[in-house]
Amino acid sequence: MQTPPGAALPPADDRAGYGRAGSGVTGAGIRPVVALQNVTRRFPGVLASDAVSLGFLPGEVHVLLGENGAGKSTLVAMLSGLQQPDAGQILIDGAAVSLAAPRDALRLGIGTVFQHSMLVPSLSVVDNFTLGGPWWQRPDRKALAARIQAAAAGPGLRVDPFASVASLSLGERQQAEILRALMRGSRCLILDEATAMLTPQEAGALGALMRRLAATGLAVVFITHKLQEALAFGDRITVLRGGRNVGMIAPDVLQARSGAENTAHIVSLMFGEDSRRPDPLSHDLPRPAPPQKGPALLKVAGLSTAGGPQPLRDISFTLHAGEIFGIAGIDGNGQKALAEALAGQIPSTGTLHLGGAEINGGVAARRRAGLSYVTDDRLGEGIVAGFPVATNLVLKEIGQPPFWRRGLVQSATIAAAARALVQAFDIRTPDVTTPAGRLSGGNIQKVLLARELTGQAQVVIFAKPTYGLDLQNITAIRARIREAAGHGKAVLLISTDLDELLELSDRIAVIERGRLSPPYPNDDTARAAITRLISGATGGADV
Repeated sequence: MQTPPGAALPPADDRAGYGRAGSGVTGAGIRPVVALQNVTRRFPGVLASDAVSLGFLPGEVHVLLGENGAGKSTLVAMLSGLQQPDAGQILIDGAAVSLAAPRDALRLGIGTVFQHSMLVPSLSVVDNFTLGGPWWQRPDRKALAARIQAAAAGPGLRVDPFASVASLSLGERQQAEILRALMRGSRCLILDEATAMLTPQEAGALGALMRRLAATGLAVVFITHKLQEALAFGDRITVLRGGRNVGMIAPDVLQARSGAENTAHIVSLMFGEDSRRPDPLSHDLPRPAPPQKGPALLKVAGLSTAGGPQPLRDISFTLHAGEIFGIAGIDGNGQKALAEALAGQIPSTGTLHLGGAEINGGVAARRRAGLSYVTDDRLGEGIVAGFPVATNLVLKEIGQPPFWRRGLVQSATIAAAARALVQAFDIRTPDVTTPAGRLSGGNIQKVLLARELTGQAQVVIFAKPTYGLDLQNITAIRARIREAAGHGKAVLLISTDLDELLELSDRIAVIERGRLSPPYPNDDTARAAITRLISGATGGADV
């Protein structure tokens, strides 16, 4: 049932000051193109959006700012029709609507450009624009190309209709996606972490483009974690934390304050007045006193990679026995490349010394030297879903004694070792012969830990080890990580969950655009230092 237009607007204090000078939009009573009213979205064990209310006005660049887990992606998913709220309403021009699918959002004028390109690389731009059209009608590519060029001219976009998407830079692909959204009649354009993979020059060009689009009366929603970009590009800034709208800064307030005052205010909203907000699981996993630093186990010098979404650039650090060294940052800044380069899965330059000896070669050689890797892709890379649990537990020992002798599999030996690991790591499985793909995500992760923490492992790399797990399994996995360090292993913990890093790590560094900051000791000032570096409020240096 729809609410009559104008009958359900955000509260008056949220509407105040929506207009901005020079935008063609003035006055406090202007109606948002799109608004959320007490929108709530729950997942098992997580309240992703907690009664969020806000509105997006025509003629404004409205920034949604927040750290990882703040609820930004969930709001984007609901506004794009990919998810539906459990409570509350989404309103278009003041009328409640149902966005049951992405086509509903597109039909109602909401266009979304996601962080990772949705274009098909093997097709040209014009062929990508024909996708989703009537299947029975042959597209007129020449006419469509002319429309693309005409539509691009207005906001000053540079889009070659006949260029192969694979040949375009990330910034050029983004312009093509923005143009596609505009040609579909979008009145509210959502840019989700749109600068995450761009060069500084491309990011600046995108900011200028957002200004031009807003000047035409479009409502532009820019989602970011970078405070400097929010201040540079935004007319209005809403801060999300823990799934809630914790504050909105109106255009007149932004313009009246100095940059330092705005920065201080936004940082306090993003991370709370307390620089070290406790993790909700901290009562289950109290942090002990910092351990005595053991000998250096892993020394990395000048680690660099070429190609891939985000190459690594001259990364160096030392990891000690009994230490948990945390790597913070926003996804897509080189975390995957760092883990895979260290594990020997992708080629790299630089040197690695483990236990004083230089290690080279691929995965098998590094594993034999004592380096293990718990991947973040537990289903696609961590296990072979159709193989039994027992086989997955010895997957990296195939052909090696005692599980293979003279080329023959020792099934009884494998089964006995698997049963011992199932018990030791509390893996909930009907039997060790059960296909690993049938287990829950938490139990699959336990299979990975059981495999990587046993044997000769001296250094263990964890990539987002608790991502997507419920609270019970998060607690169990964190306890295993701490236990591994307590037994003298050196742990590299890569996570986008800052609370997790603060809960477990002895030192924390930030990776951004393939570079690693100097490490920070995990003391009472760590949260403020790390979050400022992630948000872009301060600059970092290479190690």
